[in-house]
Amino acid sequence: MTRRYLIAHLPRILVILHDLGMVCLAWIGLRWLALEAGAPPADAIEREILVAVAVQGTVLWLVGLYRGVWRFASLPDLYNLVRGAAFGVAAIVAVNLMMGWLPVIPRRVLVPYPLVLILLLGAPRLLYRLWKDKSMAAARQADATRILILGAGRAAETLLRDLRSDGRYKPVGLLDDTLGMRGAKVQGVPVLGGLDELNTIAIETASKMLVIAMPSATAEQMQRVVGLCDETGLPFRTVRRMSDMLESPHGFELKEVAIEDLLGRKPVNFDWEKVSLALGGKHVLITGAGGSIGSELVRQCARAGAARLVLMERHELALHDLLIEMRRDFPHVALQPMLADCGDPAACRLALRGIEMVFHAAAFKHVPMLEHQLREAMRNNVLASVTLMRACCEAKVPEFVLISTDKAIAPANVLGASKRFAELACQLEGARGGTRLTVVRFGNVLDSAGSVVPLFRKQIAAGGPVTVTDPEVTRFFMTIPEACQLILQTSLLESLRMAVYTLDMGQPIAIRELAQQMIRLAGKRPERDIEIVYTGLRAGEKLHELLFHPDESYLPTRHPRILQARPRPLDAVKMEKAVERLARLLSQGSDDLALLMLLQEVVTDFEPGPGLQAMIEADTLIDQQSSA
Repeated sequence: MTRRYLIAHLPRILVILHDLGMVCLAWIGLRWLALEAGAPPADAIEREILVAVAVQGTVLWLVGLYRGVWRFASLPDLYNLVRGAAFGVAAIVAVNLMMGWLPVIPRRVLVPYPLVLILLLGAPRLLYRLWKDKSMAAARQADATRILILGAGRAAETLLRDLRSDGRYKPVGLLDDTLGMRGAKVQGVPVLGGLDELNTIAIETASKMLVIAMPSATAEQMQRVVGLCDETGLPFRTVRRMSDMLESPHGFELKEVAIEDLLGRKPVNFDWEKVSLALGGKHVLITGAGGSIGSELVRQCARAGAARLVLMERHELALHDLLIEMRRDFPHVALQPMLADCGDPAACRLALRGIEMVFHAAAFKHVPMLEHQLREAMRNNVLASVTLMRACCEAKVPEFVLISTDKAIAPANVLGASKRFAELACQLEGARGGTRLTVVRFGNVLDSAGSVVPLFRKQIAAGGPVTVTDPEVTRFFMTIPEACQLILQTSLLESLRMAVYTLDMGQPIAIRELAQQMIRLAGKRPERDIEIVYTGLRAGEKLHELLFHPDESYLPTRHPRILQARPRPLDAVKMEKAVERLARLLSQGSDDLALLMLLQEVVTDFEPGPGLQAMIEADTLIDQQSSA
């Protein structure tokens, strides 16, 4: 046995020697007590101690007691102690019985022996851990951030428990509006008052950070709490929602208050078990896989147990980044990256080999940009969708899900009209083929590409101003995971040949209020620290979006957040000619005026803004003059 080995194993050797000494102490002590109670003296006390030490030491080793560390002694170690003591006394009895020595050992020694041994072995471990924890806590408290916790419920209790092992924070008190809570203690931390006293108590306790431990709070409650936090000037964090914590292995963690916490969105009731039954083991194609909606669909399909995912994306960096993430987080899922445009018929045929479900998320979605890019909007949003749907029918893919938009309802811009054209054209292809078509419409998604939220965030970081188009403008919002969860759940609904679903987006959000809330979340004050400037509606924008078309009867489904619309009648002959005409106009390089006329013919309720046609006519005139 080398010196280095001894040094490395010295702590464990000392622990073993300690435990063997405690076995001796327990046996000698119990023998002495038995003698005092009138038992006959031991004839061979040395032999009894030797047997007890040898047998008990062997049992403690076998039950794994020495694989634990005193610093982290916990319930598993106590369990091993109890097992070791119980098996140990049984083994001691068995050895002495076989050797014929058992009759001379009093029951007053054998019966209490396990309990005494558990106490003698467990108490030092517990005391050592308490001393070590206290020493380390005292060493950490000097640099720990003093935090005041808002809320004194279950979330606060769990948070306090987790903070014990985290030296970065020192809870100095809790605030709660519940009557009778003042003066109470949660995990040893006092409730100092109500939420309205936040400013005063934060100063009195010298708090450096506020933590909102109210994961089940409503949007109105969160807005009030954020306003109170904002008045203190201190940074504030929150814990995640209960539903998120149940799905995450990481438990509680502090995070910045996000804008979705203040928008009044009720969490989606997502049935992973049923979705896994629907998607588990399937081969799925997702177009636009590198985008905000497409990439989240990829993650959720992988989580639902899809056997193979074909990721079609024409942006190579987005596809590369997604591939790295998926291979790290879902190594068991077969991934097939495909750098291609879904408007390429040959690429679609290659991608659809063995595919059982398609989520078509690829599209151009930026409203003002598309007002100036009519040709590309028609090519990418309409013709590429038709090309993919046609290829699905030829390959006999069972289901095609078209991700649409609320802007396709009574459209007032190129984005909405082009997506409505795509809905109708795909409906035509689906009626002729064997592929089930599901159209899913929803509004804006927070933090998606082109969303107003990233724009506001950049403007706030730059010191303002924050630009809002109109004081009265409103939009429907969803989070990206929420929208994708509902998209997946449409696959569980009635298996109709053609179905149009609209997601319940809740109440519309005033963009002005959204900007104000984001400014407050950044620790600034609207109109004082960050100015809000109104720039007027941009090309193709409306004050208010619609979720429901008056000519589509909406019916409830099994899911309370998904409504089904009755598709409007389709003139198949007219639509087929329109698609052929579109392909011809695009291949011939026709001007935007011809494309606009076709779009208005197909989408009869398309009401373009006054500037769109004038702009296209001006461009046409310039082209004619250049040609002349």
